[in-house]
Amino acid sequence: MPRTLPLGNPTDAIVVYPESVARMAGMVAVYDPAMCCTTGVCGPASDPSLLTITRDLRWLEAQGVTVTRYGLSQEPAAFVAQPKVVGLMQAFDERALPATLVNGEVLAHGHYPTREELTAALGASADHASDASVPVGSACCAPGSGCC
Repeated sequence: MPRTLPLGNPTDAIVVYPESVARMAGMVAVYDPAMCCTTGVCGPASDPSLLTITRDLRWLEAQGVTVTRYGLSQEPAAFVAQPKVVGLMQAFDERALPATLVNGEVLAHGHYPTREELTAALGASADHASDASVPVGSACCAPGSGCC
């Protein structure tokens, strides 16, 4: 039986699986366009794709994947330091963002990948992608949190 631990906001939870359950491995790096806060999930009208990718990235972390997320407004040096992101931005300007790299290879640019695309790129089975063990919960930028 998995047990839950708090993740950032006490109302959010991740699931920690026993060692006997197979976990995914790998690295996912997301390069977000310029947004008001680190996830863009703030304000009265959040983009549904931002809610979905935030949920999916939390889910991946719970599965054992190393997830890093960079925001153009907050961490422009991270964009310059990644040659593949530089190349995408030279070719497509800001339309290249968001860009998602899995194990150093470009998985998607100009949109966020689905959970199924992420798990396939990580070499996981389709069974992992249908696991809904991480609740949607509230966003990091809750009203009154001061993140925006």
